[in-house]
Amino acid sequence: MASLSYERHCAEIVAQTALLRTRIEGADVSVPVPTCPGWSLARLVRHLGEAHRTAEAAVRNGAPDPAGGPPAAGAPGYDHADAATLGAWLTEGAGRLAETLRAAGPDAVAGAAPEGTAPVGTAAFWARRMAHETVVHRADATFATAQAPGGTAAAERPFAVVEDVAVDALDEWLTFATRPEVVARLPRPADVLGPGRTLRLQADDGTPEAAPDWLVVLAPDGVTWQRPPAPAGPATTTVRGPLSELLLLVYGRLPLLGAAPGPVGGTGAVVVHGEIPPLHAWLAAAGRWHRE
Repeated sequence: MASLSYERHCAEIVAQTALLRTRIEGADVSVPVPTCPGWSLARLVRHLGEAHRTAEAAVRNGAPDPAGGPPAAGAPGYDHADAATLGAWLTEGAGRLAETLRAAGPDAVAGAAPEGTAPVGTAAFWARRMAHETVVHRADATFATAQAPGGTAAAERPFAVVEDVAVDALDEWLTFATRPEVVARLPRPADVLGPGRTLRLQADDGTPEAAPDWLVVLAPDGVTWQRPPAPAGPATTTVRGPLSELLLLVYGRLPLLGAAPGPVGGTGAVVVHGEIPPLHAWLAAAGRWHRE
């Protein structure tokens, strides 16, 4: 169950889009996006705008539109459009999606998400999915503009997510990443699953007693997760870091650079204690749901 309300998800689609738009204002949209290899900033914006329109069509029609929604035909081509044109188009699509979601209500039956990634959709599913899709692509836009020539000003505004949105996004990611069909596609289950094997994700940018904490059980017969009411005990692998960076880690935006087998590894802000190879294997397999 989502920890944010339906209305909050609708509002975040618009709010996160507005934040993303501030990252591309005046930017060269041909710059590469380091976290999406092969993509330019313009292609990233076009992808997100089409995702919003596909979701809007799924809610409005009760089925996804294979063409990506009615506005796609008039969408600016990302090879030639400028930041202002793309930003206005993105904002229009996000606003239309939020309006359609609010008009439909959370229990309205909608089209399904791509096979193997989520159950048949409801408006509530799409509101949550598109809110967090926008959050993650805002991070992508932040990295692209920060690393671009003249990106010093952007670098001074690093990516961050407010706590309740980041917590809900991690909850959603874990819900998808622990589905049976995802676990069944592990190439080498023994590399990830085992008796007593657990993974703990712990935010360290709050008070220890109130820091968001997730415990994933990587059992031979399946994977489950929970947010314990009290801080979880020791795990075979513990990943600790700022909440926003934990979110980026599970989405593959923050690789475990230099995390070789051993007792401790990480990126600097995110530190891993315990068994690192199972973490690598599980993140690679569990992250497929948002790449397919």
